[in-house]
Order: sequence, then structure tokens, then C-alpha cells
Amino acid sequence: MKPLAGDWPARKARCGMNIHISKASDVPLRQQLAEQIVLLIATEELKPNQALPSVRELARRLKIHHNTVSEAYQNLVRRNWLTRKRGSHLVVRAPQSVPHLEQDQDLDDLFNAVIELARERGYSLRDLRHRVQDRLLAQPPDHILVVEEEAGLRHLIVEEIREALAREVEGCSRSQLAQQRGLAIGALVVTPQYALADVKPLVPKDRPPVAVTFCVANEHVERIRKLQQPSLVAVVSVSQAFLVAARSLLAPAIGRRHTLSEYLLPLENPKVLRAADLIFCDSMACRAVNTPGSVLYRLVAPDSLAYLSSAIQHKK
Repeated sequence: MKPLAGDWPARKARCGMNIHISKASDVPLRQQLAEQIVLLIATEELKPNQALPSVRELARRLKIHHNTVSEAYQNLVRRNWLTRKRGSHLVVRAPQSVPHLEQDQDLDDLFNAVIELARERGYSLRDLRHRVQDRLLAQPPDHILVVEEEAGLRHLIVEEIREALAREVEGCSRSQLAQQRGLAIGALVVTPQYALADVKPLVPKDRPPVAVTFCVANEHVERIRKLQQPSLVAVVSVSQAFLVAARSLLAPAIGRRHTLSEYLLPLENPKVLRAADLIFCDSMACRAVNTPGSVLYRLVAPDSLAYLSSAIQHKK
């Protein structure tokens, strides 16, 4: 029995292609051809790097216009199913190859290419989002994320770590991390010791948060004890939590003999510090307070900084 006029029966061409083309169908010929080639690639009847017939050769075999074959091929090149090698020769794109990007194209172009390719292979945007997040979370950290609820204390920890380690350091609250788990992507998560139990469930199990400890106040307490006369001692900080902690740490030395005043930056009247005999400033306040007698009160313990430095290098 002869095929219907305008139809091409299923046959195996020299390139191993089984193609069914029907001119009686409402589906455009170029679309029929393109989608059947995709099916052949997906079922591995066409292998990676396998050459396809030339435009004119395939058009002759299928008895269709060469422009139809050309349009189908161009569509498959745009969709990254086919690629050009050795001049104008078309071959099946190898699965491991990366969609071609010009040198001047940016990260958005790369993402667009990946999204398009994922959609063509049947993956939803939800699938892509989950897979990308999982893969990114598995990558070695390239920056530090400080998690602390109080904004002032968080800012202070961030600045001290950034200055000591010369690394990229960001910060967020625990509530922010709980709502946006993606903040931990690519990060070595750092939090004060007292918050470790709350932060641990918010990060990947294979990359637990690192606890930082704070400096003791022995040196500062000793400075107060050496004061010969009743004095006014001031503590200046960007963090209310820092001021509360300092009050407790310095209390034994202050006693009833000295007076302790606490100042939260920014100061409404910087002149108030002129009356103080001894001023303790956190590392950020030191840059803002230009007053004789001020003493730096570093927050993050040197041992913690050394551990962080080795931890982020080891995890790379």
C-alpha cells in the first residue's frame, strides 16, 4: 500500500532518524519536524554529538521545502538541542555542555539560559528553585553571616569580624533568617553563644552555625579600680545590649565610689562626655567619639576571631 499523497512513511534515514511528516495535519511542518527531532534526542535515538543531515538532504528525503527544514533546525539551535560544529555542520548538543554565552553577557543571561533549558526538559520553576537552593547551600561558604536579634549588637559584631578578617560579612536577625532561609546560602553562619540553640535549626545540618564569645572585662575593671578619686565612668555604644552587659561587668569596680553613665549612639549632645574621667567605647563608638581618655572596649574575643578565620578557610 502506497502512502497518502503528501505523507512520508516512517523510515530510518542514514543518520538513524525515524521521522513522520504529514502535510494533512494542522500542525505546521516545521513544528512537526522540530518536535520529532527533540523526541529522538530525548529517547537517545540521536546521540550527543551525532551529525544531522544537511538542510537540503533532509528536505529531499522528506519531500518538503528546504526552508521548512532550515526553520526547524534554527528553532532547535535556539533551544539548545542542536549546536553548530565545523562551520555550518549541525550536531546534537552534548548534555554536559553549557549553553553558549558571549563574553559580554552577564549573570542574568546565564540564568535565563538555564531557566529556558530546564523548562524545555520538563522541569517546573518550583523544581528549579528547590534544586538551585539545595545546590547553593551545599557549596563552600564565601562570606560570613552574623545572626543576632538586636540590630546594634549585630552591627557591632559584623564590623569587628569584617575588620579583623578582611572578609565579606553580612548580618540578619533570627526572625529574618527563619523567614528567608536563602540568606544562609554561601555563608558561614555566626551567632553569639547564647543564641546558638535558636539559630541551629535554621541552617543546613551539614553546616552548623559557629558560636562567637565575647571579651571579658578584667582589664577594664582593673582600670576603674586604679582610679585614685571618685570618678565619672562613661560607656558609649551603638548597642543597648552592649550597655546593659557593660553595666553588669563593671558594677563590681564601680561600687558606691564611682558613678557610671551609659550613652547610646548617636549622642544628642556629644559635649556630655567631657565631664567623664574614663570613657569606655565599643569599636564603632571609638570612631565617633573624639574625646581624650576614651578606652577601646572590643566585643568579640580574639580566640573567636582566630577560629572564624580558620573555619572559613577550611570549609573552602
